[in-house]
Amino acid sequence: MPDAGEDLDEVCNVDMWVIRDDGDRWSGTVFTLDEVHRIMDRQRQAGEPEGDYWWCWDGLIVRDAGVPSMVKVIDGLVAAGDLETVLRHVGPEEDV
Repeated sequence: MPDAGEDLDEVCNVDMWVIRDDGDRWSGTVFTLDEVHRIMDRQRQAGEPEGDYWWCWDGLIVRDAGVPSMVKVIDGLVAAGDLETVLRHVGPEEDV
């Protein structure tokens, strides 16, 4: 979910949900490669060991910034049947 007022064409780090028509939900965090570099550089400068490696359980690294570019990648994952491999399954949407 982008921050209020954030330029959607410039988003480089965002938590997202995919909710299928049957209510089944998948979550992930989408990062650009440049954003991963920025995070690692910041961690290295802070002396944190994470500055030397990157991992994220439900992370997806994309080449281009922007929500439209990220949606295109997610659509491709869905079409190819790879969504379940890349994102984290969080179960069906519950009625509130």
